[in-house]
Amino acid sequence: MSGCLKLLFSRSEDRVETLVLNTSGGLTSGDRISLEAEAQVGASLSLTTQAAERAYRAETGHAEVRTRLQADDKATLLWLPQELILFEGAQLDRKLHCQLSDTSRALIVEPVIFGRHAMGEELHNVWFHDEIHITRDGQPLLRDVIELTGDVQAMLSRSVVSAKAGAMATVIYIAPDAEKRMQQTRAELPKTAGVSLIEGDVLVLRALASDSLNLRRFLVPVLDRLTKNTLPVCWRL
Repeated sequence: MSGCLKLLFSRSEDRVETLVLNTSGGLTSGDRISLEAEAQVGASLSLTTQAAERAYRAETGHAEVRTRLQADDKATLLWLPQELILFEGAQLDRKLHCQLSDTSRALIVEPVIFGRHAMGEELHNVWFHDEIHITRDGQPLLRDVIELTGDVQAMLSRSVVSAKAGAMATVIYIAPDAEKRMQQTRAELPKTAGVSLIEGDVLVLRALASDSLNLRRFLVPVLDRLTKNTLPVCWRL
């Protein structure tokens, strides 16, 4: 660990719960941040962030974030960062690579806010490349790529895209009980969210909302159940 990233560890008897802090205050031109974490055999590791991450206007080039996670045999890995807020003029290239074993479990959450609704912010000049790549025993399991370029406000206003949504979340749950969880989760979601089961034990949820507050209103209860009521306290503040 070096540079602007700091880690805080809470007291827990059954898992390691880690709070990641970016002391630089946000992401802008030329920033390069990388984080690697591993849940070793039989361990339980939960990672979250102190607050929402912010991608600010970039004048001379994009910011870059790289996250590499690994869960070994019979380990549980929870990646639960709070929201990423995109500001007008932001340029961000973000990639998450998660390596699992055949007997590990994982929960990955990535919420994104398209400008602060309460401040009347709109995004008309943004470049955002976001990629999630998950492998299991060295084989590709899931790859999700989102790229937003230019007038994001106009793009999101289209009914076939998001019908003016101001917030989005992706949730990926990988565990033997994924199928059982799917029906319960689907029943709790609004019309602007959907959930599917792939590979038998991989649950994928995508949700849209008007803003971050409304996103959290249904996302937090879902995460509570998927984490067995161990969602970090910072998510409730």
